[in-house]
Amino acid sequence: MCRGAQVTTPFLALAGAVAATGPDAGTPAHYGDPFAEQRWLIAGTALVDLSHRGVLSVSGADRLSWLNSITSQALENLAPGVSSEALFLDPNGHLEHLVRVIDDGDTCWLLIEGTERETLLGWLQRMRFALRVEVRDRSEEFTVLGATDTSVLDVASSAHTPHGTGLDWIDAWATPPSGGHQYATAEPYPGASWRWVERIIPRDDRDRAAAVVASGALHPAGALAVNALRIAAWRPRLVTEVDDRTLPHELDLLRTAVNLTKGCYRGQETVAKVLNLGRPPRRLVMLHLDGSDSVLPSAGAELVAPRQRPEPEPGEPVDLIEVGRITTSGYHHELGPIALAVVKRQVPIELVLQASVGEGRISATQTEIVPVTAGSAVTVPRLPRLGVRR
Repeated sequence: MCRGAQVTTPFLALAGAVAATGPDAGTPAHYGDPFAEQRWLIAGTALVDLSHRGVLSVSGADRLSWLNSITSQALENLAPGVSSEALFLDPNGHLEHLVRVIDDGDTCWLLIEGTERETLLGWLQRMRFALRVEVRDRSEEFTVLGATDTSVLDVASSAHTPHGTGLDWIDAWATPPSGGHQYATAEPYPGASWRWVERIIPRDDRDRAAAVVASGALHPAGALAVNALRIAAWRPRLVTEVDDRTLPHELDLLRTAVNLTKGCYRGQETVAKVLNLGRPPRRLVMLHLDGSDSVLPSAGAELVAPRQRPEPEPGEPVDLIEVGRITTSGYHHELGPIALAVVKRQVPIELVLQASVGEGRISATQTEIVPVTAGSAVTVPRLPRLGVRR
């Protein structure tokens, strides 16, 4: 039985289930062995309960052209069954919402974090104007299951096909679509091994899926296993890596969630300006954490580093300044304790940082994701100086 939380999903009643807290509350954090769960996910034999996610539907003849006009992604010609990812930005280019998109030929389905339901639904309804569009929150009718392979989902629950097209959203992080831009330069790219599928199913089918896991036909995996693999793949998530200042460039989200060749949308000027001329003020890094004390920094933990100045005199205290924040941390079955963090752009990548843990600090070694030079994608030509021609 679940320990420490009221059962809100049948997956929390499975043997060994321990309830998650934070952004994954309401679903299992793990089932007793997060490392084994990571290996089962990699092997394609584990199922993940995503009951806390939200599901919105957008129907009507203008649905795709409308979404195309208000998001960062080219959606006007999205084919049925093709997965996409899009951002809603504010007028200054800051990231407000991230949605996973799939269209079935009649209705466009948006998979979102559960915490976005009310805010995003209200904003979309205000943006309809006179267009032939209807937006509905379908989260009480439908739920979401996750896995690294569609074959796992097929064992758990048949794909929902309201108009002949299965509602499986397949993450393109490993093989980004054309039209975007990647800042990360690592070879091989860690995200190339990331596989992730989210299936929309009727909420009534969730009990059957949990029963399939209970029978031993599939392994269960919880949020801790998914997050550890996501960190290792450098895959950002809205409710962890994003705050009210986030630009998509800072998280390398131009790879999959922004089309740089499409027409105008809110925030586009900032996207283009930062890409072509400027540099984002912050950048995403992965951290290898000191695991000697077997403790992890929590989300939002402060990252500090010595102030860059001449060496202090003997006995003089080291002047530490804040340079960033931990966004997600976890234990990876091979890499050990790792984290994603957002740091100031100018922080040298070779600098060893210190992460706050309770009353103390642990060392954190950076791995570059978004480079210090991110954003300078176009060289501005030097104009000739005006003067008297001789």
